[in-house]
Amino acid sequence: MLDQSNKVRFGLSNVHIVPIEDDGYGEPIKIPGAVSLTTSPEGESNNFYADNIPFFTAVTNAGYTGELEMALIPDSAKVVMGLGVIDQNGAFVEDADLVAKPFALLYEVNGDARNRRNVFYQVTAARPEEESKTKEDSTEVTTEKLSITMVPKSIGGRNITKLSIEPTEANKTVYESFYTDVLEPDFQEAA
Repeated sequence: MLDQSNKVRFGLSNVHIVPIEDDGYGEPIKIPGAVSLTTSPEGESNNFYADNIPFFTAVTNAGYTGELEMALIPDSAKVVMGLGVIDQNGAFVEDADLVAKPFALLYEVNGDARNRRNVFYQVTAARPEEESKTKEDSTEVTTEKLSITMVPKSIGGRNITKLSIEPTEANKTVYESFYTDVLEPDFQEAA
């Protein structure tokens, strides 16, 4: 049987944020203009020594830190992330007393065989880095970069950080509806 898994991955698209509310998740909000997403695992590895060797190793998963680079992050998305408010004049205002609001981050990475859709369940963002330049002989587009932190969220009695799904015949409906609601893991065992 021919292996249908990806050999390489490329591309980033379909970035959505979904506010976390008291009773679940809000409506997914698409943010166009995905440029890159970089994540670094957080946690430690500790060895217990016995018999003069590492006898047991405990590894903790404290989530990820990273950077999401977008062409431009809409003010409405920044409000959902708790990075500012819109005043009566329609102006975006950074209020230094605001606390970042958690959200789920959904996105897609292309592969040579299958596209993979991903969700980080509990994300917070810091104010984006911005760069503005003068226009010279040619137009150079600038981007915005969000520093993000992704931590585990309790789902089904487990601390879950991320879910990734590729399309199959068995999960076609779930895969196709990925951006309509936040897909949580299904830990029910098959009967």
